This record gives sequence, C-alpha cells and structure tokens, in this order.
Amino acid sequence: MAREERDHDGQAGLDAEYLRRIALMALEEDGAFDDVTTGALVPPELMGKAGLLAKQAGVIAGLPVAEAVFRAVDSTLTFRPLVEEGEPVLSGKVVGEVEGPVHAILRAERVALNLLQRLSGIATATARLVGAVDGLPARILDTRKTTPGLRALERYAVRMGGGQNHRWNLATGILVKDNHWQAVEAEGGDMASAVRRLREKAPGMPCLPAGRRVEVEVTSVEEARRALDAGVDALLLDNMGLEEMRQAVKMARGRATTEASGGITEATVRAVAETGVDFISVGGITHSAPALDISLELIV
Repeated sequence: MAREERDHDGQAGLDAEYLRRIALMALEEDGAFDDVTTGALVPPELMGKAGLLAKQAGVIAGLPVAEAVFRAVDSTLTFRPLVEEGEPVLSGKVVGEVEGPVHAILRAERVALNLLQRLSGIATATARLVGAVDGLPARILDTRKTTPGLRALERYAVRMGGGQNHRWNLATGILVKDNHWQAVEAEGGDMASAVRRLREKAPGMPCLPAGRRVEVEVTSVEEARRALDAGVDALLLDNMGLEEMRQAVKMARGRATTEASGGITEATVRAVAETGVDFISVGGITHSAPALDISLELIV
C-alpha cells in the first residue's frame, strides 16, 4: 500500500502528495478550474481574506486537507489554521483563515468545506462515543465502512476524535465473518479446521502487522466457546445481548481479546463497555456521521 495511505503500523498519515492528489481529484469533479461564475465576475487581481467559521460545536479535523485544496487551486494562497487538529470548538469559532486572490478562494471553497465538514463530523461523532465510555477500559474502533477513496482521511478523523483504527483493509488482518462460515461449511469444514488453515497460511502474508492473529465473529455464547476452543486470538461479539456479552467476555478472559459490534450507538455504548469488552467497533462513525456545519466568510 502506498506510503500516504498507511505507515509501518497500519495508521493513516496525511502525506502531502496524497493530499494533493485527493484535492485535485475533488476539484476536477467540481469543475473548479472552469468556474464560469467566478471567471466572469471576479477579476484575477482582486485580493481578500476568508475565515472558516464553525456554526456548530464539535471537534475539528481536516484543516491540512482544506489547506491542500486551497493550495491546489493557487499556490500563492496563504492558509492559517487557528485551532489544533482534534480540538473541540464552540459554535462561532473561526477555525482557519485563507488569504490571497479571491477568485482562487471561491473556486476552492466548496471542496475545502466538504472535506473539512466531513472529517470534523467523523471526529465529533467519535469523540462523543469516546466520552460516553470515559473511565472504562474499552476502546472505540472504526470499521471498513468508509467512503471509497477517502479511507485514509476518514480514519485519520477517527483518531482526531480519540478513537482507534481497526484492521486497515482485507490484506492487513484476519477476521472470519458469517459469510466466510457459509463458504467453510459448504466445503464440510468447521471452526477448528478453519482456524488451523488460517494459521498455516498467515506466515505467507507479510502484510499482516499482527502476524498470525485470528479474529472470529460469533453471535452466541456457544459459538464463542467453540471459537475459543479452536484457539482464536480475538472474538468479535456481533449483535449480542448484554448478558450474553458478559458471559463471552468472562469466558475469553486470558484467552482472547473481545470486540463488541452491531448497532451500537451513543445511547448504548456505555452499557456495552460495562460488560468488560476490550474494543467496541462502530461503523456509524464513518458511514453515518453528520457533517459539522462550517461556512466560509469572505472579507474583501
């Protein structure tokens, strides 16, 4: 995988060349370099300044991305972040400023805001879940339910909100889910044989940062027992009730880590964490987080 998408431990970085490519792709999609309205009304010599105004309270993430967009339109634009990445802000806070040719600011405006709002929304949703389990050992994880092409950015935003990243993609971790079991059972296999096959093949997968670590999705206490007896390293407790989850966690203690998943919300996450699970994965922080309302206010 390219350097800008994953460093040595699977974490997403904001490599400058990666940001430039994302910015150019989004600007081309928006027709920014052929903006008819701006081209007709705004003279190229007109200079100005604009502030990025948070119109909701939330956690800011993506200012370097917004800067990359502005500079992709015109490298003479000056961008100044006014808050730190991952910083909570109140409504009315100006989080960044951009200064230079007005026509360039306007061409970049929508793309810069779209990305900044999206990433800040993810960081905000993540921070709420992290806050809801404060004082408990469970850690909040994202999932692979990300916008195609934007995984590195969205998972960066999760970290800015205080969460952690799950396996980076299908090549960097072993996770056996329900549809895998359908295929295994269709060939006459069982849990023990499946785990054995995975351990045999894992050494030939140098992309795996965790070596032979095998995680298996289970939906009942009995399935959890069979998985533990098969020697798995981690249990994904999918859509389990709280009492079942407690039993599975107790059974797994000292044998495997536990991860809860499935329909977990801000309202339910603390109760899930109180079962003693090590991790709680929530797809909604990337696939359904509402964008944080941020506008661009121009001063000429």
